[in-house]
Amino acid sequence: MVVAIGGFDMKFYNREEEIRYLNEILKLSKRNSKMIFITGRRRIGKTRLLLEAFKGENYIYLFVSKKDEALLCEEFVSIVEKATGKKPFGKIEKISQLLEFIFEISKERHLILIIDEFQDFYFVNNSVFSDFQRLWDLNKDNSKLLLIFSGSIYTLMKKIFEGRKEPLFGRVSGKIILTPLDIKVLKSIYNDNVKEFNARDFLTFYILTSGVPRYTEIFVDNNAMSFDSMLNLILSSYSFFIDEGKELLIEELGSEYRTYFSILSLIASSKTSRSEIESILGKSVGGYLSVLENEYNIIEKIRPVFSKQNSRLIKYRIIDNFLNFWFRFIYKYRTLVEIKNFSALKEIVKRDFDTFSGILLEKYFGEKLIQSGKYTLIGNYWERGHKNKIDIIAIDEREKRALIADVKLKKDKLDMKLLKKKSEKILVKLKDYRVKYRGFSIDDI
Repeated sequence: MVVAIGGFDMKFYNREEEIRYLNEILKLSKRNSKMIFITGRRRIGKTRLLLEAFKGENYIYLFVSKKDEALLCEEFVSIVEKATGKKPFGKIEKISQLLEFIFEISKERHLILIIDEFQDFYFVNNSVFSDFQRLWDLNKDNSKLLLIFSGSIYTLMKKIFEGRKEPLFGRVSGKIILTPLDIKVLKSIYNDNVKEFNARDFLTFYILTSGVPRYTEIFVDNNAMSFDSMLNLILSSYSFFIDEGKELLIEELGSEYRTYFSILSLIASSKTSRSEIESILGKSVGGYLSVLENEYNIIEKIRPVFSKQNSRLIKYRIIDNFLNFWFRFIYKYRTLVEIKNFSALKEIVKRDFDTFSGILLEKYFGEKLIQSGKYTLIGNYWERGHKNKIDIIAIDEREKRALIADVKLKKDKLDMKLLKKKSEKILVKLKDYRVKYRGFSIDDI
């Protein structure tokens, strides 16, 4: 996976695959119109990617803000006029009129139109989506327009373009779903901005940035690359990060966000089974967990390797590292945040960070093994009562080999004899495999 930095002052990192695809669709759109959409969580670098890909091209960039349609049109018309040198006949007060105007221009010459936060037309005029469908079907074959819709609310973007009952279903030529920086690129960014590599600081950087381009930019721009400086930046009265979890999720989760937030806070605090969550909240949470997993892609199920699909040993984890941190410390201790007692909050984070980061160190090495491409299955193992927990089991079904690994922050805590003993039941499933045992610590990061 290749990636882009979301800010505009920082070096642009990779994203070759996405840029190559955008260049290909750009060429095709010069023969007849093409439509694509790009989505991904906020701060992931969607806009920067598009501007980088179309550097040197004449594009029109429109940002959808939640205001009156006529006012939005007034703003958009001035941008289109400046970009094309063309003026519409009469006053444009509807988005449909603006799109007709753009299509007419694109019949004479090729245009790139980027519409950012496209899903927010729901709050401006939700008939816009039908207008786009009607005008697209009428004009796509006799115009040369590359129409790119970008949006950060994944559920709405997916509904708009992939919902079978939606007007724009089946119209797009392709889509890009941007994901966070992978660990190789994240390490490159870290190494580019420190004098000497420090494993603990890099692990903190991995956790707090979550591979999100905008977050990496903030830490780099503030020269906050050590554990203490990162903590000072993230936990302060004027921190960008204090309300970030709320700002990212409230719009997605809607009026019941408090229940969802309570569930996410418990998962971040290692209450990871449905029964644990329900016993604390005193209510059934199956529906909430399903929505968080399947609709919003905020959590994921994890089950022991070789367990059945309907195993009662299922646990949940928050996918995004930063959100994990935010719910574990900032949301959980929001009273301290409200009274601005950040020194007390920092003490709590420092006290509990090793335990918290140890779990994410397991995730880091899992990602590293996935990137190696050497294995066909990578997961964890535990038995009822959380007994005989094994941090990583990586299996290569092609070569009949397996890696069984323990992960500890400190190397001297690794115990290979204990690991082999905990693996006895697993070996029955791996009887035809060459099995290797390994210990990973922060020194191997």
